[in-house]
Amino acid sequence: MATALPARNPDASRVLGEAIARIAAFWQLSNARLGAIIGLSAPTVSRLRSGTYRLEPGSKPFELAQHLLRLFRSLDSWLGADDAAARSWLATPNLDLGAAPIDLIASVRGLLRTSDYVDALRARV
Repeated sequence: MATALPARNPDASRVLGEAIARIAAFWQLSNARLGAIIGLSAPTVSRLRSGTYRLEPGSKPFELAQHLLRLFRSLDSWLGADDAAARSWLATPNLDLGAAPIDLIASVRGLLRTSDYVDALRARV
């Protein structure tokens, strides 16, 4: 699957950082929770949200942020841009995934698995 933002784009870091900050606001993620998902400390996430820190293209946090953006876009499309429904879906234990998605996405494997799961749900005919 193609990445959300090409790393060669000079604005990619700024745009991705802003998108991740908005996702955190929509999903009401704390700095600590967002940091656990994208591999940054809570203080660094605070700086990211304020715009004083930028993700480095090609770094693991940059890649994880791209995957989080992918999950957001898929979930947003599937649930019709209903942020409350997305928060509820993330917090509700999912029998197929074996846990609440919000708990799974703190690991790389869980983030990818959850994204794949939502993409598969959207693809059903």
